[in-house]
Amino acid sequence: MTSLMTRHPRATGAACMAVAGAVQALTFAPDPLPDGALALVQVVMLAILARRQLAAPTLRRALWDGWIFHFACYALGLYWLYVSMHDYGGLSSPLAAAGVLALSGFIALFPSAGGVLARWLAPLSADAAPARRLRAALAFACGFTALEWVRGTLWTGFPWLNIGYAHVDSPYAGWAPVVGVYGIAWLAAFAAAALAALWRPADVPRDPRDGVAAALAVVVALAGWGMSRIEWSRPQGVPLQVRLIQGNIEQSQKFDPGLMEKGLLQHMNQASMPPATGSPAPRIIILPETVLPVFQDQLDPRAWNLWRRIAEERQATIVMGVPLHRVVDGRDRYTNSAVAFDGTTPVEALRTGDVAMRYDKQHLVPWGEFVPPGFHWFVRLLDIPLGDFDRGDTRQAPFDIAGQQLALNICYEDLFGEELLPAIRPGANGEPGASILVNISNLGWFGDTWALRQHLQIGRMRTLETARPMLAATNTGLTVSIDPEGRVLAQAPAMRMTALETTVQGMTGLTPYVRTGNMAIMGAVALGLLVLLGTRRRPTV
Repeated sequence: MTSLMTRHPRATGAACMAVAGAVQALTFAPDPLPDGALALVQVVMLAILARRQLAAPTLRRALWDGWIFHFACYALGLYWLYVSMHDYGGLSSPLAAAGVLALSGFIALFPSAGGVLARWLAPLSADAAPARRLRAALAFACGFTALEWVRGTLWTGFPWLNIGYAHVDSPYAGWAPVVGVYGIAWLAAFAAAALAALWRPADVPRDPRDGVAAALAVVVALAGWGMSRIEWSRPQGVPLQVRLIQGNIEQSQKFDPGLMEKGLLQHMNQASMPPATGSPAPRIIILPETVLPVFQDQLDPRAWNLWRRIAEERQATIVMGVPLHRVVDGRDRYTNSAVAFDGTTPVEALRTGDVAMRYDKQHLVPWGEFVPPGFHWFVRLLDIPLGDFDRGDTRQAPFDIAGQQLALNICYEDLFGEELLPAIRPGANGEPGASILVNISNLGWFGDTWALRQHLQIGRMRTLETARPMLAATNTGLTVSIDPEGRVLAQAPAMRMTALETTVQGMTGLTPYVRTGNMAIMGAVALGLLVLLGTRRRPTV
């Protein structure tokens, strides 16, 4: 083995990077790794890459090592996209696999370029002085985070598998209300580079000051543990009893015209169930995304009357995902929306979509909800109900229900934390901000895969950032109630038809992250890169 490594060092190095990247892919949700190990494993794996990139002999080698690492991480961590494209989209196995690999290869360019930037700004030699080691750790954290932000924003962005989500249960999570997930990514990348900076060859004298960066990482982690004890929000109003519906409608049946009525009746039955003996009646009943698989004006008004009667009989407000078709200023407008109604809502308002409480999805899924220019050929290959939807407004009023303000988001919108903030802040005219976050999703496209658990970690991070509880109603899982401290209070088993009864307490108060969004951390990253650039020495490449 040693002989093989000596004869083929580049191949061996690439294999090591691929293995480390694949192991990092396991850290974005519990199972197979336990939740307590996710953060530590993530930092150690990234430290392996940080050492390779910062000490790479050339920038090209740094790019290659970084790309191999992140390609392996994304290809494994996003394998569930194959399920949506092959099992439900009808693509052949080779094309579906190629789609996952192509996406993974593309997005891997961003964080790997961040490591290259760090190598250019602050290369790490074997005999580097302690100050140079600290500088290298700062450069790696800033370069990595900057390019991760670009990955999460460019061309609508795809920030899935941001390393910050591996730290929902780590001491760094205490920083979430201040710096958000990108700030935690910076801290994790700094810790990884600080660990990498401890290494010296056996023939190079060690300096006790080499551990300065690692000591700082530990201090910041301890500070995060202390900050997790801060109460960033306070209760608003009285707790609400809520029912979250999980229909578990098979994705292949959801849009089948012959089975749509069966699915609709099932959801009606779940919503109309009386509460269990001794349990309080739900004030709010929340159903998943696209419970109605056709536009609302295509549904028989008698069906809408049945929904209204269920709300009346249960004395509850029903929130449900509905694709809406409305005529606005003489133009047809199509949106992926959520509506809320009760027993007093006119049937005509439901049929036309002109309800008082409506949320229109603002961050649309490429190819699923809008077709990027030049990609209609790809859409025609897929056998998935697609549409070119209109985007909702940036700030939409929360749903005012039973003294609480519910801010809706749909599908993977909760992946874009900064876009949730306008609904939490007070409106321009003093309207109250959200006290509860609500996500409605249909993850049935991905089967019983890691996508469900990864999405739960994302939701937990949003609650930490905003100090707000979150309710998630999904078609197949994971349907959950999360408290403002990121703890899962109630969870329905995945891939099972059920209704989750839970209680939620609305909260008020703005965290520093809610006030500033990503501007604060990304401003600090930009400033750090400028300082590093201004003090850069010209290395021999």
